[in-house]
Amino acid sequence: MADLNEISAQEMGRRLRLARESANVRQEDAAQIIDVSRPTLVAIEKGGRPIRLLELQALAHHYGTSVNALLRRGAIHTDLVPRFRRLRETEDDYITEAVRLLNELVRAEVELENALGIERKAKYPPERGISTGDVTDLAEQHAEDLRGWLGQGSGPITDIFTLIELDLGIRLYQRRLSSGSKVAGLFTYEQSVGACILLNANHPLERRIQSAAHELGHFMGTRQVPEVLEESEKFLSREERYANSFGRAFLTPRKDFEESFRRLTAGSEKLTRRHVIILAHQHHISREACVRRLEELKLVKKGIWAWFESNGGIKDAQAREVLGDAAVKVDAAKGDADRVVSHRMSLMAHSAWKRGLFSEGQLSELLKVRRIELRALIDQIELEESESNDLLMLPL
Repeated sequence: MADLNEISAQEMGRRLRLARESANVRQEDAAQIIDVSRPTLVAIEKGGRPIRLLELQALAHHYGTSVNALLRRGAIHTDLVPRFRRLRETEDDYITEAVRLLNELVRAEVELENALGIERKAKYPPERGISTGDVTDLAEQHAEDLRGWLGQGSGPITDIFTLIELDLGIRLYQRRLSSGSKVAGLFTYEQSVGACILLNANHPLERRIQSAAHELGHFMGTRQVPEVLEESEKFLSREERYANSFGRAFLTPRKDFEESFRRLTAGSEKLTRRHVIILAHQHHISREACVRRLEELKLVKKGIWAWFESNGGIKDAQAREVLGDAAVKVDAAKGDADRVVSHRMSLMAHSAWKRGLFSEGQLSELLKVRRIELRALIDQIELEESESNDLLMLPL
């Protein structure tokens, strides 16, 4: 742990302000905790008056953090929570849960990367903006431009998650939220950590794919504004309508999607469930998203999806009858989401512990897991590494 004297008063004040805002504590209440006036608390947060150790301990406890976390040299103090809070007029427990989780995941990942000397390369195209023009037209054009920028062409995107993480360098997390949560995804951009997306891993793969494409729209069009995507979103605002249109256009480009549909239905007199199942499978989207895109492009009549829903829907069992084993898609992210700590974070945590960069206690606090769970994780990786052979050594 760093000594209080090793951190400047200005940096310490900034960390305390962010911790207070994340905990949703008013300056007046924080001042009472350490028995000072509000102007004194303001001076502490601005670096004009150094904080004393006993005051730091009291505030850390009240903010739900620790002195160690506030003093650690490499600690990342992000302010994602207050950024989202300012976005919304009312508090929602499920949204608060999701935002705090994203904040914790980002903080832990960045701090471990910094400690291990891992450089994350972001490859962001310019933010396009959506101030003027028809948002649907803008979304279609921007989606086409991004595909070109990525060298994707117009064909189906087989793995949007890998594209987001590796091709663009966006921080992507897929974790389970509370069972009652209506949050489908979060997006935020913060200069010190870059673009970040959290997806609700409770949702089916196809829905998460659509949510990821939606959040990618915010990344392209309104990057500076944090966003919460909820189930049954009405998409009334200009920003939401743009992101929703972008998501559909990115996953199902007009020209390619129309051509696929016309080839598939050539010689047919009616749209059938089989058509929808095959087309959705080809483009790695949900059957609902497939039909709604067909309606949007006027390739079928409006209300087709509503008709399917009122007439038994399009069931998974029917998809298995049409596609066979191909109907069952591998969803590695769900398995990773069931782990206490993700695979990548586990490996980084073990490396940091083995190099003596973090103690078990520090890692437990950083990753928000119990010491016994962290110890089990480390022991498992240690056992795997016990196989000693020069052939297994990685090049430096």
